[in-house]
Amino acid sequence: MRAHTGRAFTKRKYTMQVHLTLKSANAKTGPIPVSTTASDSCPTDCAMKAECYAATGPLALHWKAVSTGQRGTDWPTFTASVAALPDGQLWRHNQAGDLPQKNGTIDAAALGQLVAANTGKRGFTYSHHRDAASINWIRQANAWGFTVNLSANDLADADTLADHAAGPVVVVLPSTTTANTTTPKGRPVVVCPATQRADVSCATCQLCQRQRGAIVGFPAHGSRRRTIDIKLQVTK
Repeated sequence: MRAHTGRAFTKRKYTMQVHLTLKSANAKTGPIPVSTTASDSCPTDCAMKAECYAATGPLALHWKAVSTGQRGTDWPTFTASVAALPDGQLWRHNQAGDLPQKNGTIDAAALGQLVAANTGKRGFTYSHHRDAASINWIRQANAWGFTVNLSANDLADADTLADHAAGPVVVVLPSTTTANTTTPKGRPVVVCPATQRADVSCATCQLCQRQRGAIVGFPAHGSRRRTIDIKLQVTK
């Protein structure tokens, strides 16, 4: 990914707002740096957009403030803050929002700046972008050491995304799921440990930061979990 050098992209400016919390107070993530990106980063064709957990509750207020420019910084300032994190630092990009996009596909230049800033750090994120160009850039980001998990809408979709071999995959599961399972093609699905145990967080688990074969499953949660359960039942 040529963007890793950062050289070809330093003159570009991005107006999309991003907020970096250096020490999250979220029990699920643990006390690690966590970012939030404006909602216009999300793909318009995201199948879970109407049920997004970040669109309700306390996180929704923070996300709205970032999305409307009341909170956060521009992209170059954000990536500079990421570059300033200590070497080896585990951090999560986007507790809400997605990778920056341009004309409906991942903005390769902006992603390149983030990949370069993450050098020596242990960043990870999730993305619902799935057009061919975006899948390619996700593959490149993973190759350069910034872990991008492809987000699947159900188990069959997880197989589809895993077939791209672009990076690790995560999937939404029914809210009542507690046991590990498999996809229709037999790929192992490990239920996120932080959703099952109070003493586990992203800070201690770190599974989503790793390049891995197993798919990580997230049981539906939040006020719209019942709607997701119905949607998942329909897709069986």
